[in-house]
Amino acid sequence: MEYLPNILFAIILVAGIGYFAKNVKKLIRNIKLGRDVDVSDNKSERFKNMAMIALGQSKMVRRPIAGILHIIVYLGFIIINIEVLEIIIDGLFGTHRIFSGIGATYGVLIGTFEVLALLVFVAVIIFWIRRNVIKLKRFWKSEMTAWPKNDGNFILYFEMVLMTLFLVMNATDVHFQTMNSGNVISQFIVPWFNGLSEGTLHLIERSTWWLHIVGILVFLNYLYFSKHLHILLAFPNTYYAKLTPKGQLNNLESVTKEVKMMMDPNVDPFAAPPEGAEAAMPEKFGASDVQDLNWVQLLNAYTCTECGRCTSECPANLTGKKLSPRKIMMDTRDRLEEVGKNIDANGGEFKDDGKQLLGDYISNEELWACTTCNACVEACPVSIDPLSIILEMRRYLVMEQSAAPTELNTMMTNIENNGAPWPYNQMDRLNWKDE
Repeated sequence: MEYLPNILFAIILVAGIGYFAKNVKKLIRNIKLGRDVDVSDNKSERFKNMAMIALGQSKMVRRPIAGILHIIVYLGFIIINIEVLEIIIDGLFGTHRIFSGIGATYGVLIGTFEVLALLVFVAVIIFWIRRNVIKLKRFWKSEMTAWPKNDGNFILYFEMVLMTLFLVMNATDVHFQTMNSGNVISQFIVPWFNGLSEGTLHLIERSTWWLHIVGILVFLNYLYFSKHLHILLAFPNTYYAKLTPKGQLNNLESVTKEVKMMMDPNVDPFAAPPEGAEAAMPEKFGASDVQDLNWVQLLNAYTCTECGRCTSECPANLTGKKLSPRKIMMDTRDRLEEVGKNIDANGGEFKDDGKQLLGDYISNEELWACTTCNACVEACPVSIDPLSIILEMRRYLVMEQSAAPTELNTMMTNIENNGAPWPYNQMDRLNWKDE
């Protein structure tokens, strides 16, 4: 019986980490459903972006209030959970505050953790007020249905509870309080428990200790189902982000080769294509479903924070159009999850479910409302690129279905026939110079 708590702790720890690992494996599998893309270039620049954007939060602070609060919550939550290492060792080996043996440094560390816990608690309350009382417009767009709204609040409640448990655990730990070092904040909570016996205080301390570590494991496993998956994915997402100028569009290699061949006067247009040329042509132009996108775009979808900065900067959305870049990313992630569940249900093989990203999730109206201005890409705090997905789906509509808007079809026909977007004779193209 002496070792029963340690055994129970080990079982909970293994189960929590095991379930998390299972979900990470599923996450990687789903991302790899996307087409391959080479992002192995400019490693130094990629590491710099990751350090500045994911770790340094450089794009978050462009909106100072939200940015500073986010840094407090992010750094505070991560640093405080360094103590989890001590909890794990204590739980497995039956010790109590094993790191207290390092002397005064321990008090400084725990004191720092307590101050950060209070700051995190205050910042989270402000976030809750902004979301639920002030009701910032970007949190209440049409795509923010019941689950996205609740998910954001669930995380805030999680953090409030975990910070409270940490401080109460310290306040009711008689051994810790007698150290008179590190109880910077918890000493003000001690009076709440005046009059309680030492046994009762020990029971409260043990209860909060258990709830704290179990809560962290629950939070860890909740991430997969939450927008807060970006806590983990922001680092690879910023590393693999696009490095070329934002206005530079990618060209299909097969189409580029064909155009170059057409412009080469030395090429026989009636010659048979070289062996293997047909095999080099893509099976599909553009994307109609998540499997047609590349894996970086799918990583983008899972990394989306649903903060709405992209949509709040989108000129199409601001003028009342249906397009919301945030919805594009949320729809891509939801469809990818649906495809993943399909694969799980069919023994590792995807079976056609009669659905696709284009049409069932994202409408043509949304896609053609985009002005390709890159405002959404510039605004995203974790370097997500909704525009790349929009362009791939537009490419599918134009090249596979000839389903471009009438105005665009007219323009492309004029370019083909007249060498200009306007419907006049090619011989008249230079008449403007006479004016």
